[in-house]
Amino acid sequence: MQKMLLIIDVDDYNSEDFFDNSNFHRMELDKFDIAILEALQKDARLSLQELGKQVGLTASPCWTRIRRMEESGVIEGYAVRVNPEKVGLSETVILHVTLDSHSDQALFEFGKALEDIPEVLEAYLVSGDYDYYIRVAVEGTRGYERFLRERLYKIPGIRNSKSSFVLRRLKQSQLPIRR
Repeated sequence: MQKMLLIIDVDDYNSEDFFDNSNFHRMELDKFDIAILEALQKDARLSLQELGKQVGLTASPCWTRIRRMEESGVIEGYAVRVNPEKVGLSETVILHVTLDSHSDQALFEFGKALEDIPEVLEAYLVSGDYDYYIRVAVEGTRGYERFLRERLYKIPGIRNSKSSFVLRRLKQSQLPIRR
């Protein structure tokens, strides 16, 4: 039986644990676990019977494996994909932000501030010319201007930022969990 090791973070992102790598654990995944994850990433609403048919197990072992992966943090939750344009968030903007300071405290406080901004969909601390890569959803260019003035630029310690409006999303995919 082929097995795979996957590094997972058992807690959801939490600024207080931002610099603590002790929450990373390894879970051994076999071909059935991987098949279950691939199927659920495509359609998390599959019944246990449909899932079992796809992966070659009955419903009971599927359920046991799903629960184990939920409890260990491999499966972090289930979500609905919402079309941003249909709910009035027609623009996606990618920001690159540089901070004045790179102290642990400055990074922690900036990350904590981003957590409280609903327009921020993703934020990454990155290497290179900028410190952060941030993806936001806004209601047009005026909505973006309001986001900058009322939210982002109120966070202390930003040296500069660069914005790029997304013209078209070319790909959106799930994690490439392979056997």
